[in-house]
Amino acid sequence: MGETILEVTNQRTAFATGRGLLQAVDGVSFTLERGKILGVVGESGSGKSVLSRSIMRLLPGTAVTGPGSRVVLNGQDLMQMSEGELRRLRGPQMAIVFQDPMTALNPVLTIGKQISEVLTFHLKMGKRDARRKAVELLRAVGLPQPDVRVDQYPHQLSGGMRQRVAIAIAIACEPDLLIADEPTTALDVTVQAEILDLLQRMVRERNMAMVLITHDMGMVAGRCDEVAEMYAGRIVEKAPVT
Repeated sequence: MGETILEVTNQRTAFATGRGLLQAVDGVSFTLERGKILGVVGESGSGKSVLSRSIMRLLPGTAVTGPGSRVVLNGQDLMQMSEGELRRLRGPQMAIVFQDPMTALNPVLTIGKQISEVLTFHLKMGKRDARRKAVELLRAVGLPQPDVRVDQYPHQLSGGMRQRVAIAIAIACEPDLLIADEPTTALDVTVQAEILDLLQRMVRERNMAMVLITHDMGMVAGRCDEVAEMYAGRIVEKAPVT
């Protein structure tokens, strides 16, 4: 058995509506070890994205977390932390790549500025060192001409390039846990494969743990160590990928 990075126990997340509580995640439990990739699959509306945001503690004000729900990252119970404490964990210990690269980036800030913000806030880097590190990260995720791209804005990049930038931001502080929430939804098939291969390589090289959320069973084949299928807010089946 390897080192356990993430332990989710009886996670229940509901949303308050005019007709009462809508249960989106209903008693999900799993563990994830360092260096492993868990694929979470299921149809649209099965609760996959709500699960990812429940782990990251990125839920709206209408969300209600059920009693007994626990999310433990590196031995720390995220349910017991304040927002300020969670903000300090997001980046250095856990990060997320959202599914839409068109809206995940700030359109009025350069690529370099958006990466540098993470480095200066969490790692206390100076502006010059942060910019140098941003170029290195863009090179690491396979973005061509990183020293040029670092000064460009999101609208000047293609969808695939923007997603690579989003991945660079997510791995900037070398987190232990990376959550990829349908990271290839808006991309064409060829770019999809490149992004998934990149994520897999980042996990192996940096010895992270990753939760890959998708509705496509084919995406987890050959890339994930385990797969969990969600339906109606629950994990109905979990097995190794062979």
